[in-house]
Amino acid sequence: MTPLDRPLRREVEIDGKPYTLILDPEGLKLNAKGHRKGLALSWTDLVSGDAALAVALQASTAD
Repeated sequence: MTPLDRPLRREVEIDGKPYTLILDPEGLKLNAKGHRKGLALSWTDLVSGDAALAVALQASTAD
């Protein structure tokens, strides 16, 4: 298995809009293409089951 030791960026299309998905050792980030702000989720939140809570908190504090 190849270790994830540096960021891996991929473009994904969701509902016809381009997004950038970044996987790094800390977690994952999903941003609208060309924007800096987006959703971030740490690997510890994901494996502990707190992923839905973390995403909900970020969505409630987003501008």
